[in-house]
Amino acid sequence: MTAPVIGVLALQGDVPEHLRALEAAGAEPVPVRRPAELERVDGLVIPGGESTTLWRLSVAFDVLEPLRKLIGAGLPAFGSCAGMIMLADRLADGVPGQQTYGGIDMTVRRNAFGRQADSFEGDVTLMGTTTTLMGTTTTLMGTTTEKLSAVFIRAPWVEQVAGGVTILGTEDRTGRIVAVRQGQLLATAFHPELTSDHRIHELFVDIVKG
Repeated sequence: MTAPVIGVLALQGDVPEHLRALEAAGAEPVPVRRPAELERVDGLVIPGGESTTLWRLSVAFDVLEPLRKLIGAGLPAFGSCAGMIMLADRLADGVPGQQTYGGIDMTVRRNAFGRQADSFEGDVTLMGTTTTLMGTTTTLMGTTTEKLSAVFIRAPWVEQVAGGVTILGTEDRTGRIVAVRQGQLLATAFHPELTSDHRIHELFVDIVKG
């Protein structure tokens, strides 16, 4: 099968790291920042950074409304950290006027784990993923769970999800929701692109392949 072309929104954040992780996961990654470039990809990664800056840059580069329409029409998208915030339908603490691309029926709190100085690496319990995963698999009450060591930098968390959203991961120390999926959309509060563990990117490539 031909490798899917997956764009990485190159307005700010860990663009090179996501490009490398996607290539390792079997995709053909490309940076994108213009509306015409968005039309040429099979899926899109929205990297971390700062969500209010990402919102304002999306307006400046004329991609806010095109991305909303593409995501609403079924474009697979994966958001990490600030990307998770941008895929949320609701923000618990957005700045006045802050807008998102939306698509996932959830409420997200920005910087919920603390400021830059509070960044940390911690374990996440993954639940119900469908890709081939490394490490130890445990069956708990009929649910397949695995551990992932994740990097959290000024990270958000998910405060509330609606019925159409599947919780894929929780942070072990706090029990907070840090990974979700709704249909073709995937979001994590952590930065999987900053480790050598490509399970999350592999899952997204599988989603894009359908």
